[in-house]
Amino acid sequence: MAVSSFFHAALAGTLAALCSLAALPASAQDDWPAKPIRIVVPFAAGGTSDVLARTLGAQLQASLKQTVLIENKAGAGGVIGADSVAKAAPDGYTLLLGTIATHAINPALLPKMPYNAAKDFAPVMLLGSISNVLLVGPDQPFKTVAELVAAAKARPGSLQFASAGQGTSQHLSGETFKLLAGVNLTHVPYKGSAPAIQDVMGGQIPMSFETALVALPQIKAGKVRALAVTSAKRSAVLPDVPTMQEAGIATFDVASWQALYAPAGTPPAIVSKLNAELARIVAQPETKARIDGLGLEYTPNTPEQFGAFQRGEQAKWARIVKDGNVKVE
Repeated sequence: MAVSSFFHAALAGTLAALCSLAALPASAQDDWPAKPIRIVVPFAAGGTSDVLARTLGAQLQASLKQTVLIENKAGAGGVIGADSVAKAAPDGYTLLLGTIATHAINPALLPKMPYNAAKDFAPVMLLGSISNVLLVGPDQPFKTVAELVAAAKARPGSLQFASAGQGTSQHLSGETFKLLAGVNLTHVPYKGSAPAIQDVMGGQIPMSFETALVALPQIKAGKVRALAVTSAKRSAVLPDVPTMQEAGIATFDVASWQALYAPAGTPPAIVSKLNAELARIVAQPETKARIDGLGLEYTPNTPEQFGAFQRGEQAKWARIVKDGNVKVE
């Protein structure tokens, strides 16, 4: 972005923030929260996003002394729930448990989106990230990433990789691998992680990309073999597994993440208060243990730092989708 464009964008953002403050009376900001808060989870109950939202929602309810409701609004890979928050009043009473899918992958992958992930939300906090891991079946001959790459280059297009579905972080991990390793692999999407990893264990498909937490029990049981994690640093739950970069795939850095958003125009004072409350909550041993149990790794961050992170993720996935010519089938 040119310097002049940057300052114009910054000025526009400042004016928008001032307008939102003017629209909401000072007393309303000072009294927040004065009624129940709703956190929309754009996926079905029981998943990582849902468990995380309910864990933090209970703690926020005690901290803010106000009811915090969790609403699951699943559909279209998270788009339906995220869109409902994008169009909600920016008063701090409707929030979104967003993810890499709703705010980085879907905007790059889907030709038509009902919301603008960069403009329609106020970033509150990055709540945690989790690596994916490259798995092969126990009977596959590949013991290292280098051996797999060599086999893929020897037989272009003959090797398949499984994922939990089109447009998932697991799918895009595979597409990133194809680009950076310079190999031609065939993607086989499944309806979720369970059937994908089952077919890898059974030898019906040679390899897959899966979240570290889902893969961990099968790795420990010897039912699959982990060749590398996709994040830039080693996973806390798989400390003995090298990163893709350590395995020779330079610049490889893919991690799924969870975050809290408010609608754009939410007063900065409310966003800051939410960030501060969450920072205090996730530092508590009990909450930290619950987040660690989900396989998520948390690093303290401000709304500004999280906003910069999201912009980087959006740019990265837009580039990968374009360069890899990735389409939703």
